[in-house]
This record gives sequence, C-alpha cells and structure tokens, in this order.
Amino acid sequence: MSKILIIDDEVNILMVLKEYCLLEGYEVEVASDGLSGLNLALKQDFDCIILDLMMPNLDGFSVLKRIKAKKDVPIIVLSARNNEDDKLYVLENGGDDYVTKPFSPKEVIARIKLILKRQNNSQDNLFTYKNLIVDILGRSVSVNGEKINLTPKELDILIFLIKNKNIAVSRERLFLNVWKSEYYGDERSLDTHIKMLRKNLGEYKELIVTIRAVGYKFEI
Repeated sequence: MSKILIIDDEVNILMVLKEYCLLEGYEVEVASDGLSGLNLALKQDFDCIILDLMMPNLDGFSVLKRIKAKKDVPIIVLSARNNEDDKLYVLENGGDDYVTKPFSPKEVIARIKLILKRQNNSQDNLFTYKNLIVDILGRSVSVNGEKINLTPKELDILIFLIKNKNIAVSRERLFLNVWKSEYYGDERSLDTHIKMLRKNLGEYKELIVTIRAVGYKFEI
C-alpha cells in the first residue's frame, strides 16, 4: 500500500485530497503547516508528498529543500502562484510536479498515480541490499558507495540470479540465459565466473549460494 503525505494549511483542500487518496486505497497522513509537515516527512517514509507553498510556520519552498536534502521522495507542489520563477525554483530544487490552484482532485490523483508508476518501474530496475546496489538498466554495481568493475558475463550472471533471487537456478538455465547456448558440461567456465563474481562482491559474496548438483542461488 502506497503512503501519501499531504501538507496544506487550507483545511478544505486537505480533507478533500485525503478523502480521494483514501478512496484509491492509499494510506494517508496530513499536516496543516510547514513545520509539522517537515517533521512528519523526515520521521516517516512516504511514497509521495503533496506540498502547498504558502503555509504558516515554514513555507513550502523551505520544506521542499529540507526534505530533498534528506530523502529522495517524489513531491507534488500545490500553489495559487502561477509565475514561472516559482515553477523553476520548485523543479530546480527537486520538485517532481507543479499543480496550480484551483485544481481538480482527480487531476492530483492522476499525477500521484503517474509518479508512483514511475517509481515502481524505477525500482524494478534497481536492486538494493544494505550497501549493495545493482543498477540493472544502467548495468552498474556498487558496494559501500564504490563502483566495482565486473566483466560483462559476471554482470549478466549477477543480474540473472538477482531476477531469480531465492530460487535455485540450474547450470543449464544460466548457460541458456547468459551464454545463449546449450549446456555441454563446461562447468569450469561457469565456476570461474562465479568465483570472480564472489571475489568482486566482497562482503556480499555469501549471497551467491552453491546448490549442490543443481547450480546457484542468490539468497536474501
């Protein structure tokens, strides 16, 4: 279930957006001023934040910058201000969308759905486990913030194992999907690539488990 935070000092807008989000099955938290909204955003994890610009205690511009400095969460900005400078400021400081008041709640919901869909697609192409990050689409791997160099075959093996995580993958499947050829018992080549892959993964080498008489498994 996606979790949404709505920060707006206009009670009517707050309640209407909350009701529409609940009807979509989202979990919702609300805040009626910038400071309490900022505190909620930093203390909890949200999938999307709806943020008004003009609010008491702390304005939306400041809330946006402070949240983005700490968390990579999508933020849709709401504002009665319709000038180009405000829009540019929001986008240049990490805002994901800008909706001008008055607006249709259905439009805001549509924008939330689009952002959540984009987030889900991005997550499908990014595998993270503790300090191991594998960018499947970008074909890069990092451990503790440092990029590690893998050969194309090592990377192909790792990606295939990750896509089938917690499933025992036979040698035959690895050859067919990585080498794109039939398995003819050439175990030495596969075992050598696995050995080097484990070495490069360092502290995460134990994630690649040998399944005797079968093959390998990426086990979380």
